[in-house]
Amino acid sequence: MKFIISGKNIEVTPGLKSTIEQKLAKLERYFTPETEIIVTLSVEKERQKIEVTIPVKGNIIRSEQTSNDMYVSIDLVEEVIERQLRKYKNKLVARSQGHPTAAASPSNFKKEFFESEEESEEDGEIRIVRTKKFGIKPMFPEDACIQMELLGHNFFVFSNAETDEVNVVYKRKDGAFGLIEPEFH
Repeated sequence: MKFIISGKNIEVTPGLKSTIEQKLAKLERYFTPETEIIVTLSVEKERQKIEVTIPVKGNIIRSEQTSNDMYVSIDLVEEVIERQLRKYKNKLVARSQGHPTAAASPSNFKKEFFESEEESEEDGEIRIVRTKKFGIKPMFPEDACIQMELLGHNFFVFSNAETDEVNVVYKRKDGAFGLIEPEFH
């Protein structure tokens, strides 16, 4: 794998570079040697951010993680990329209808990527572990945002008093709020 590591408002020290290469080297078992892994580190106020992009035949595997410690961000991004790879593998295997070699040959992946079936079955399974019921009362989106903040949640489902439809307000990464409204065709 070829690492392309750059920094914005941060010097990429030899220690950071070796940690990134060491953590992401775990992905070597999936990719061919000519696969590029593009890593961008940045610092904005107290936020230490790492972005990892891996272009693979017609798709991009990407993760962006932020914390107050760059080394924590590096650990987080590696876990997310591995999870994405397992999901992507399941998708490729399903698409090739059980002929993994047909899916593997034209891409950046090693043949071994498709051969370990036991982990893909576990990760592909969706399990609902809890069901929660609550009453929905009509309210305005601004009131729903206040309620969400009071509960300490990242999103809040409510009945919009203006439209009588179920909506969702959510907290965006930039600290602002978003509103999701249904659209029926």
